[in-house]
Amino acid sequence: MGTPARQRFFWLTHARSWRPAILAGVGGFIAIGLLALVRDISQLHLLVPPFGATCVLAFGFPASPFAQPKNIIGGHVISAVMGLSACALLGYSAFGVASGVGLAITAMMLTDTVHPPAGANPIVVAMARPGLEFLVLPILVGATAIVILARIFRRVTQHGP
Repeated sequence: MGTPARQRFFWLTHARSWRPAILAGVGGFIAIGLLALVRDISQLHLLVPPFGATCVLAFGFPASPFAQPKNIIGGHVISAVMGLSACALLGYSAFGVASGVGLAITAMMLTDTVHPPAGANPIVVAMARPGLEFLVLPILVGATAIVILARIFRRVTQHGP
Protein backbone atom coordinates (compact mmCIF):
# COMPACT_ATOMS: atom_id res chain seq x y z
CA MET A 1 0.00 0.00 0.00
CA GLY A 2 2.90 2.35 0.42
CA THR A 3 4.39 4.42 3.19
CA PRO A 4 3.35 4.10 6.84
CA ALA A 5 1.72 7.55 6.65
CA ARG A 6 -0.44 6.44 3.72
CA GLN A 7 -1.36 3.24 5.58
CA ARG A 8 -2.48 5.25 8.62
CA PHE A 9 -4.53 7.59 6.44
CA PHE A 10 -6.18 4.62 4.72
CA TRP A 11 -7.02 3.08 8.09
CA LEU A 12 -8.51 6.37 9.38
CA THR A 13 -10.69 6.85 6.33
CA HIS A 14 -11.83 3.24 5.92
CA ALA A 15 -11.88 1.73 9.41
CA ARG A 16 -15.51 2.63 10.20
CA SER A 17 -18.30 4.70 8.82
CA TRP A 18 -18.01 8.27 10.03
CA ARG A 19 -21.73 8.93 10.56
CA PRO A 20 -22.38 6.32 13.30
CA ALA A 21 -19.15 7.21 15.05
CA ILE A 22 -19.89 10.93 15.06
CA LEU A 23 -23.50 10.37 16.13
CA ALA A 24 -22.38 8.11 18.98
CA GLY A 25 -19.92 10.76 20.13
CA VAL A 26 -22.54 13.50 19.93
CA GLY A 27 -24.99 11.33 21.87
CA GLY A 28 -22.47 10.72 24.63
CA PHE A 29 -21.62 14.41 24.70
CA ILE A 30 -25.29 15.36 25.06
CA ALA A 31 -26.03 12.78 27.78
CA ILE A 32 -23.02 13.54 29.96
CA GLY A 33 -23.37 17.26 29.25
CA LEU A 34 -26.99 17.29 30.41
CA LEU A 35 -26.22 15.29 33.56
CA ALA A 36 -23.36 17.66 34.35
CA LEU A 37 -25.51 20.71 33.63
CA VAL A 38 -28.23 19.47 35.99
CA ARG A 39 -25.52 18.86 38.60
CA ASP A 40 -24.14 22.37 38.15
CA ILE A 41 -27.55 24.05 38.31
CA SER A 42 -29.20 21.99 41.04
CA GLN A 43 -26.32 20.49 43.05
CA LEU A 44 -27.86 17.04 42.39
CA HIS A 45 -24.98 14.67 41.86
CA LEU A 46 -25.88 12.72 38.73
CA LEU A 47 -22.45 11.69 37.49
CA VAL A 48 -20.17 8.78 38.21
CA PRO A 49 -17.22 7.81 36.00
CA PRO A 50 -18.80 4.53 34.81
CA PHE A 51 -21.50 6.58 33.04
CA GLY A 52 -18.95 7.57 30.41
CA ALA A 53 -18.48 3.92 29.49
CA THR A 54 -22.25 3.41 29.66
CA CYS A 55 -22.61 6.08 26.99
CA VAL A 56 -20.16 4.19 24.75
CA LEU A 57 -22.54 1.23 24.79
CA ALA A 58 -25.83 3.15 24.80
CA PHE A 59 -24.92 5.44 21.89
CA GLY A 60 -22.23 3.49 20.06
CA PHE A 61 -23.53 -0.08 20.30
CA PRO A 62 -27.24 0.19 21.12
CA ALA A 63 -28.01 -3.33 19.82
CA SER A 64 -25.56 -4.93 22.26
CA PRO A 65 -27.18 -6.99 25.02
CA PHE A 66 -25.10 -4.95 27.46
CA ALA A 67 -26.74 -1.71 26.22
CA GLN A 68 -30.35 -2.70 26.87
CA PRO A 69 -32.32 -0.64 29.41
CA LYS A 70 -32.62 -3.49 31.94
CA ASN A 71 -28.86 -4.04 31.72
CA ILE A 72 -27.94 -0.37 32.03
CA ILE A 73 -30.32 0.45 34.87
CA GLY A 74 -30.36 -2.94 36.58
CA GLY A 75 -26.63 -3.47 36.22
CA HIS A 76 -25.80 -0.10 37.75
CA VAL A 77 -28.24 -0.47 40.65
CA ILE A 78 -27.27 -4.07 41.45
CA SER A 79 -23.57 -3.29 41.24
CA ALA A 80 -23.95 -0.26 43.51
CA VAL A 81 -25.95 -2.33 46.03
CA MET A 82 -23.20 -4.97 46.05
CA GLY A 83 -20.52 -2.32 46.50
CA LEU A 84 -22.35 -0.60 49.33
CA SER A 85 -23.11 -3.91 51.03
CA ALA A 86 -19.59 -5.29 50.75
CA CYS A 87 -17.99 -2.10 52.02
CA ALA A 88 -20.50 -1.82 54.87
CA LEU A 89 -19.78 -5.38 55.97
CA LEU A 90 -16.08 -5.66 55.17
CA GLY A 91 -14.88 -2.07 55.27
CA TYR A 92 -13.39 0.13 52.59
CA SER A 93 -10.36 -2.11 52.37
CA ALA A 94 -8.89 -4.03 49.47
CA PHE A 95 -10.96 -7.02 50.53
CA GLY A 96 -14.14 -4.95 50.76
CA VAL A 97 -13.81 -3.38 47.33
CA ALA A 98 -12.70 -6.64 45.69
CA SER A 99 -15.65 -8.43 47.27
CA GLY A 100 -17.97 -5.71 45.99
CA VAL A 101 -16.75 -6.14 42.42
CA GLY A 102 -16.94 -9.93 42.63
CA LEU A 103 -20.43 -9.84 44.11
CA ALA A 104 -21.53 -7.30 41.50
CA ILE A 105 -20.37 -9.53 38.65
CA THR A 106 -22.08 -12.55 40.20
CA ALA A 107 -25.34 -10.70 40.88
CA MET A 108 -25.48 -9.14 37.42
CA MET A 109 -24.91 -12.52 35.80
CA LEU A 110 -27.54 -14.25 37.96
CA THR A 111 -30.12 -11.56 37.20
CA ASP A 112 -29.24 -11.29 33.50
CA THR A 113 -28.48 -7.59 33.90
CA VAL A 114 -24.79 -7.59 32.96
CA HIS A 115 -23.56 -4.12 32.09
CA PRO A 116 -19.73 -4.08 32.13
CA PRO A 117 -19.34 -0.37 33.03
CA ALA A 118 -21.41 -0.98 36.17
CA GLY A 119 -18.71 -3.31 37.46
CA ALA A 120 -16.81 -0.16 38.42
CA ASN A 121 -19.51 1.04 40.82
CA PRO A 122 -18.11 -0.84 43.85
CA ILE A 123 -14.78 0.87 43.23
CA VAL A 124 -16.54 4.26 43.16
CA VAL A 125 -18.25 3.29 46.44
CA ALA A 126 -14.93 2.36 48.05
CA MET A 127 -13.32 5.63 46.94
CA ALA A 128 -16.21 8.04 47.64
CA ARG A 129 -17.78 6.27 50.65
CA PRO A 130 -21.30 7.47 49.88
CA GLY A 131 -24.44 6.69 51.82
CA LEU A 132 -27.50 4.78 50.65
CA GLU A 133 -28.68 7.83 48.73
CA PHE A 134 -26.01 6.87 46.18
CA LEU A 135 -28.44 4.23 44.89
CA VAL A 136 -30.93 6.91 43.84
CA LEU A 137 -28.64 9.84 43.04
CA PRO A 138 -26.60 9.35 40.95
CA ILE A 139 -27.10 5.67 40.12
CA LEU A 140 -30.81 5.11 39.45
CA VAL A 141 -31.61 8.60 38.19
CA GLY A 142 -28.43 8.94 36.12
CA ALA A 143 -28.66 5.50 34.50
CA THR A 144 -32.35 6.01 33.72
CA ALA A 145 -31.63 9.41 32.21
CA ILE A 146 -28.98 7.89 29.93
CA VAL A 147 -31.44 5.20 28.76
CA ILE A 148 -34.14 7.80 28.04
CA LEU A 149 -31.73 10.16 26.29
CA ALA A 150 -30.32 7.34 24.16
CA ARG A 151 -33.82 6.29 23.06
CA ILE A 152 -34.79 9.86 22.17
CA PHE A 153 -31.48 10.40 20.38
CA ARG A 154 -31.90 7.23 18.28
CA ARG A 155 -35.41 8.29 17.26
CA VAL A 156 -34.37 11.82 16.33
CA THR A 157 -31.23 10.80 14.44
CA GLN A 158 -32.48 7.42 13.19
CA HIS A 159 -29.20 6.00 14.50
CA GLY A 160 -29.18 2.44 15.77
CA PRO A 161 -31.98 -0.11 16.19
